[in-house]
Amino acid sequence: MAQSIARSLSFLDRHLTLWIFLAMALGVGLGYLLPELVQGLNEATQVGSTSLPLAIGLILMMYPPLAKVRYEELGRIFRDVKVLALSLVQNWLLGPVLMFVLAIVFLHDHPPYMYGLIMIGLARCIAMVLVWNQLADGCSEYCAALVAFNSIFQVLFYSVYAWIFLTVLPPLFGLQGTVVDVTIAEIAHSVFIYLGIPFLAGIVTRYVLIAVKSREWYEAQFIPRISPITLLALLFTIVVMFSLKGEFIVQLPLHVVRIAIPLLIYFVLMFVLSFFMSMKVNATYEQAATLSFTAASNNFELAIAVAVAVFGITSGEAFAAVIGPLVEVPVLIALVNVALNLRRRYYGGDSTACPIAAAR
Repeated sequence: MAQSIARSLSFLDRHLTLWIFLAMALGVGLGYLLPELVQGLNEATQVGSTSLPLAIGLILMMYPPLAKVRYEELGRIFRDVKVLALSLVQNWLLGPVLMFVLAIVFLHDHPPYMYGLIMIGLARCIAMVLVWNQLADGCSEYCAALVAFNSIFQVLFYSVYAWIFLTVLPPLFGLQGTVVDVTIAEIAHSVFIYLGIPFLAGIVTRYVLIAVKSREWYEAQFIPRISPITLLALLFTIVVMFSLKGEFIVQLPLHVVRIAIPLLIYFVLMFVLSFFMSMKVNATYEQAATLSFTAASNNFELAIAVAVAVFGITSGEAFAAVIGPLVEVPVLIALVNVALNLRRRYYGGDSTACPIAAAR
């Protein structure tokens, strides 16, 4: 688990998997037993396609990892062409193609679910990967750099990818395509909410407090104090996510399973393939973990926002997009443990410091 988590929350950290499943159960219970209340609160706190509770939870969850990043070191990472090129291949070639194949294999007879799954595959992760990477002792600086890298590509190319994978390619396999009309401005709006705000908060916090206090105080005192916010905000976000679809999860369990199976295969395959691809280019454990979680995670906030805006909140596309994070959370938590086991097996036990930190 992340070394920066405060000692006072070691019990929470030690049993995180249990708390996550309890949060999932609580969310499903609230959504099933009190659907009118949950729906009413959701409508009252909805701004456009953005759920304020979900946005607040995600921003708070991402703030501590982004406040921890040594932004002055990012230039060195962007000069590492090998890592950036590998991340580009994993995220913008392997990921979308693998999800497209799984979607048409498992859901070709239910096009709305198929489209929703494809949209998840096109939305590369810029949020929760920061949490999985921190828990797996990956490199915060590499993660922040790859997240920024993905966010730029997402703004510029998501619309193009949506046209290729949802309109052009399905007819080549005898399936009907669909049109997703989403602008660069709409993608940029989503990226700014879920990444820009916590990024700016992390940068401002780091430079202001180091200038006012000192680097030693900031890293030894401030970061451990705010680190527990990540796990608490993660649990809050899980409750919110699962409550929004709790009623459907109980009423349509077979539909959930149909969508969950290709998602499960996707997350596991992407993680394993990315980890061993990283090892093949002699990446350190910290780099391999960061690359793997970045490739295996997805930007469900964007996928849900696009599905709701284009097809409607009650559509099959939106339902499939919502199932994405519901599967991703428990699977990625399990993959954190897989990553730590791979470190022991292939990297000789405990990892050293992040390559960037070690080079200072």
